[in-house]
Amino acid sequence: MLLEGKVAVISGAAGPRGIGMATARLFAEHGARVAILDLDRTAPAATAAALGGAYRGYACDVSSRQDSQQAIAAVLDAFGKVDILVNNAGVTQPRQIMQVEPEDYEFVLDVNLRGTLYLSQAVIPHMRARRQGSIACTSSVSAQRGGGIFGGPHYSAAKAGILGLAKAMARELGADNIRVNCVTPGLIQTDITGDKLTDAMKAEIASGIPLGRLGTPLDVARAMLFLASDLSAYVTGATIDVNGGMLIHG
Repeated sequence: MLLEGKVAVISGAAGPRGIGMATARLFAEHGARVAILDLDRTAPAATAAALGGAYRGYACDVSSRQDSQQAIAAVLDAFGKVDILVNNAGVTQPRQIMQVEPEDYEFVLDVNLRGTLYLSQAVIPHMRARRQGSIACTSSVSAQRGGGIFGGPHYSAAKAGILGLAKAMARELGADNIRVNCVTPGLIQTDITGDKLTDAMKAEIASGIPLGRLGTPLDVARAMLFLASDLSAYVTGATIDVNGGMLIHG
């Protein structure tokens, strides 16, 4: 039980086949109480109720500073503390560079990058007061390799921004004993990929991955568990690649 007695907040966690949900389930298995944040349309409260007593669900648009602050305040009211924040909420769009319109750019950057900032800002004062905490951020292999299969260049930019933001937060918050790290998933079979990949496409992609398969949400959740637990007590400002070897870099 790596997270016994801990309280975790996970954004973008109501999707049934998503990284956030897999992380929520795994954290609860390891003893954590979990607050699921997501948009109204995904009914986070209903999702949490269906999962059981270790979960609470709150509607939250992470691109809104007010929403983020209100959600964290509600979690603190319900659980009394927050030990772990997983900034997982994200969106993508399949665009080429000349297809990216202003509204596309703002949408993708707002949810992915601004949302990471706002939700972190909402929880940092509480973590500072307690002089402890772990913040894990979901970036992407597309930030490292300059694009992926489903995300456009604005998605790569947003996810690269998360890497820089997390490192800056790690440097600033280390004195408060708050650790900040990133996970960079490769191609993970989630709600985002959905039914867009045929069996033939999956086989072709897997042939270029050293471990020979596409990733699962649980693969990423296990990395998040490491970063959330005391197993990583001396790890901050780090980036953990969860891509099966799709990208191997120095």
